[in-house]
Amino acid sequence: MVAAQRRTTTRDLRRGNRSVLLWTLYFDGPMSRQELGARTGLSLTTVSTVVVELLGEGLVVEAGTVDSDGGRPRILLRVDPGRRRVIGVDVGETRVRVGLYDLTMNERARADRPLEPGRHDAGPVVERILGGLDEVLAAAAVDRGDILGVGVAVSGVVERAGAGEGGALVHGQTFDWCAVPLGRMLREGTAAHPGTDLPLHIENGARTLGQAEMWFGAGRGADHAVIALIGSGIGAAVVADGGFYHGATSSAGEWGHTVVQVGGRRCRCGARGCLEAYAGAEGILDRYRQARRGRPMPGADEESALAALIAAAEDSTAARRVLDETAVYLGAGIANLVNLFNPRRIILGGWAGLLLGARLLPQIREAVAGQALRHPGERTSVELCRLGPDAVALGAATLPVERFLAAGGTVA
Repeated sequence: MVAAQRRTTTRDLRRGNRSVLLWTLYFDGPMSRQELGARTGLSLTTVSTVVVELLGEGLVVEAGTVDSDGGRPRILLRVDPGRRRVIGVDVGETRVRVGLYDLTMNERARADRPLEPGRHDAGPVVERILGGLDEVLAAAAVDRGDILGVGVAVSGVVERAGAGEGGALVHGQTFDWCAVPLGRMLREGTAAHPGTDLPLHIENGARTLGQAEMWFGAGRGADHAVIALIGSGIGAAVVADGGFYHGATSSAGEWGHTVVQVGGRRCRCGARGCLEAYAGAEGILDRYRQARRGRPMPGADEESALAALIAAAEDSTAARRVLDETAVYLGAGIANLVNLFNPRRIILGGWAGLLLGARLLPQIREAVAGQALRHPGERTSVELCRLGPDAVALGAATLPVERFLAAGGTVA
């Protein structure tokens, strides 16, 4: 019994050391062995031993040299970006987007599968995910064994407790999904899509956007932040003390369903007065449609329609009024986040968030300043997502990377 405990402890310690070094090289490399020791607190003997393992497995490669003080040049090390691949899937309101990335998150292949407006039945969504996986795997021509896994970002609450062998259950009220066993459905569907039976990681889309921005974008270096995803609907990821806040049942961050107008417009969730009903793309366009009093709406889909509305604001009083009101509603919603969570940064992303922010950010900031408590409000910056409209899929792709790094470079 004691021997077994010692073996387990030694194995865990070795995996922990590998994980610490891989995390450090992934985010801060290239670095020399000496820099790794100073940064991680591990002894040079431990660093050298683990580095030899990682070099031998091809997970780490040499990346040139730097001069040392009077000694031999020091060899720099980095995680090999071409050693593994990951896939990220964004199940959006209008399409399923699938991207295949290397470990430095450079996109190597992409597939877009449109969804019928207002139709988000789980079966067709699963087929589009699997079809997109087929497409990117064929386009990238990579071995299945080189792929760490697939991250899938969805709208709604992702429940793992009690899901059993079915994997994650998704509760998406605006999609009319109630305990949809998405993980099981994807695994069962792989029989008709050979090569797509890869490790799955399913998460809420606002959180995958949040992870992408915290790792590589506007959130980097902030221990307290809120990353807002504004598309047809609205969600948010709350970061406290460097980690995501999930809540008792993983539904924290449903910012779009906080009330900004008691007894106001009907929201897709069934309640009235939700922020999403006023500042989500669907709500904005519906308000603009009412302002136009039945005249035809511009644009073939939500994205083109919102872009047309923003462009029309140069000459149209109705369009300008809708956008001005949207800035006020978003300012009120963001002020609530400031007062509740006291973040250092609030980052607006999502395709609609980026379109709106490009025009309305000064107005939104002004509205926040007028409604947030002065002390926390003056210490909170409101910024735009830096990673663009594909950040949700990219963030989904970080899920298998996170598992890989935490496991010390082994495939879970």
